[in-house]
Amino acid sequence: MFSKFTSILQHAVEALAPSLPLQEDFVYHWKAITHYYIETSDDKAPVTDTNIPSHLEQMLDILTQEEGERESGETGPCMEYLLHHKILETLYTLGKADCPPGMKQQVLTFYTKLLAHIRQPLLPHINVHRPVQKLIRLCGEVLAAPTENEEIQFLCIVCAKLKQDPYLVNFFLENKLKRPEIKSPAATDGVKESTLAPDTGQSLAEEQADRQEEPQAAAAASTSSPSSNNNNSNNYNLVSSLLNLTKSPDGRIVVKACEGLMLLVSLPEPAAAKCLTENTELCELLTDRLVSFYKALPQSMDPLDIETVESVNWGLDVYNLKEDAAVFTGKRALISFLSWLDYCDQLIKEAQKSAAAVMAKAVRERFFVSVMEPQLMQTSEVGILTSTALLNRIIRQVTSEALLQEMVYFLLGEEREPETSATIAQNPLRHRLIEHCDHLSDEISIMTLRLFEQLIQKPNQHILHSLVLRSLEERNYMENKPQEEREPLENGQPHDAVDLEEDPLFGDDLSPNSRLSGSDWLSSSPPQSPDHSKSDGKTEVHKIVNSFLCLVPDEAKSSYHVEGTGYDTYLRDAHRQFRDYCGVCQQWDWRGNPKPFEKCNLDSPFFEGHFLKVLFDRMGRILDQPYDVNLQVTAVLSKLSLLPHPHLHEYLLDPYINLAPGCRSLFSVIVRVVGDLMLRIHRIPDFTPKLLLVRKRLLGLEPEGINIDHMTLLEGVIVLEEFCKELAAIAFVKYHAAASSSP
Repeated sequence: MFSKFTSILQHAVEALAPSLPLQEDFVYHWKAITHYYIETSDDKAPVTDTNIPSHLEQMLDILTQEEGERESGETGPCMEYLLHHKILETLYTLGKADCPPGMKQQVLTFYTKLLAHIRQPLLPHINVHRPVQKLIRLCGEVLAAPTENEEIQFLCIVCAKLKQDPYLVNFFLENKLKRPEIKSPAATDGVKESTLAPDTGQSLAEEQADRQEEPQAAAAASTSSPSSNNNNSNNYNLVSSLLNLTKSPDGRIVVKACEGLMLLVSLPEPAAAKCLTENTELCELLTDRLVSFYKALPQSMDPLDIETVESVNWGLDVYNLKEDAAVFTGKRALISFLSWLDYCDQLIKEAQKSAAAVMAKAVRERFFVSVMEPQLMQTSEVGILTSTALLNRIIRQVTSEALLQEMVYFLLGEEREPETSATIAQNPLRHRLIEHCDHLSDEISIMTLRLFEQLIQKPNQHILHSLVLRSLEERNYMENKPQEEREPLENGQPHDAVDLEEDPLFGDDLSPNSRLSGSDWLSSSPPQSPDHSKSDGKTEVHKIVNSFLCLVPDEAKSSYHVEGTGYDTYLRDAHRQFRDYCGVCQQWDWRGNPKPFEKCNLDSPFFEGHFLKVLFDRMGRILDQPYDVNLQVTAVLSKLSLLPHPHLHEYLLDPYINLAPGCRSLFSVIVRVVGDLMLRIHRIPDFTPKLLLVRKRLLGLEPEGINIDHMTLLEGVIVLEEFCKELAAIAFVKYHAAASSSP
């Protein structure tokens, strides 16, 4: 009661007193706080029952007013007083003891507002960054503490200041060998004994601690010198406190702590990056939480649910447990996992380069290898399907270069040399995933093919090198021997060659003399002889396009009976997709002619690679596979055909290359399918009407009716026709783009 009366009386006196010069006013408010500790006998009353909060607020207002009245960067007498008398050190001591109760909260608020409102740089001052450093250590000590909100506000303003001046972070890398702070036997007694003397504003205990900590503070600041960057004995308490607060039960505190960490990892200082990854538990937090969220997912989930759940940005996921459970079981767990994955991805994306590499490697080792690999290698079809769908979603979501690189190495290995049939099982996970593209379960095949379709669209060169390009480097899929050394000819061609000129499906204008021209990187195989002349580009591309359009015989075509299904419908998509691919691949220096034969190792036996082998095998069975499988196989092959690499273009889109004995190309695989189709068409009565009916049903133009015989074959023929039109459009678009860019 007496303290309340004193407070009212003091406010009245202040209101009636004439205004003092700012410094006198500032000193008055500070001494009013110190006198409280000298005069009070009730140290259990909460701080809100005292005048301390009001005095601290007045001190902040004076400092802000003083700065506003002075030239930019000039330090006024009130700020000089605060620095010289080590007021922040004293406030730290009072806050640590939390005397009176609630004082820690007041001190945190004072520090936060001081750093936020004062524009001149304060942290370089030893009498600022040292008490700030000490106060940081008090944050996050107790979960769900009443001061959590003030703690996170304080830590975030420190992070923001370091983001503005990154070199200052070196003041916050503390030496592990630092001696512990002097502690009085009882916190409250210690505060009593350290009552401020009017002349210095500092206690005897504080002065002793200062003398002991001066060399250590200098050592911490010296970490900014290049010679100390290799120092491995620094603590990064700012990171440690934020990590503790990420475990708070209050979601808002967790998000703010994550934001603070995002600022710190982006600092360019090498010493801070090294300390961040080596001397804090940041990597463990990222990976442990990722593992925990993944393990909380149901063992079985519908791949469609995984694929279609809304995109998740960390920190922004709002949810309703009842609504989520009603949509599908495990939706809340899936959103939590994807949200944390997004945070890990964004953190690594923002991080300093060396720190990003370490964090990405930790995610690979502690999550992908330890947790995901056993899931992908299991034999349970339900488990394979769920884990593959989750992996597909992860691939789709990852955007950071470092994490993508580590994920690719996890999936495909780091090998660069060409594959052989003997080495395809060298990397068990890569081998298993590719084999799953041809799994007995159509669902698993489709999901794995989707995974690879997603993967080959990511901006990472190693993906394409590992899956296809390393097998095509030496161009040994082509015959390049002198005529007298080649195998005996049958009807003017090697015995296993695809004979286009003799085939009645193609006609005279599909002579092997046609070649794409007008491009440096898109050029096809070199001419077979010096007198092999090239005609104008329009004729060249016309022949290439027609070679694909005429592959399917007329009696097996149905698109011309349905409006809006012509070849030109694929041109727009092909143009857009090719432009996007060129943007991604531009940095990889793929433009140029195919590697000259004289520099190729043509003696090494050609192996198309495990991935292309499985795709070609499935393409060869297009007439006997389910419609959805065929759509996915052709989708992957069309994506590969769009890539602007000269060898890949030659191998997939040049119908007239001279294949080496025993080799096959995409075109030769399709020709064999067409040959098989020609034999089977005549065994099916009313083939063309049935084919047209199936097409209309697939387009939704006809209702589902009675079952049609040979449905799989008929659907396969439709996919084959559409795929050939798509390849023709891709060939045309690539030629046109190359011709328009050539001089």
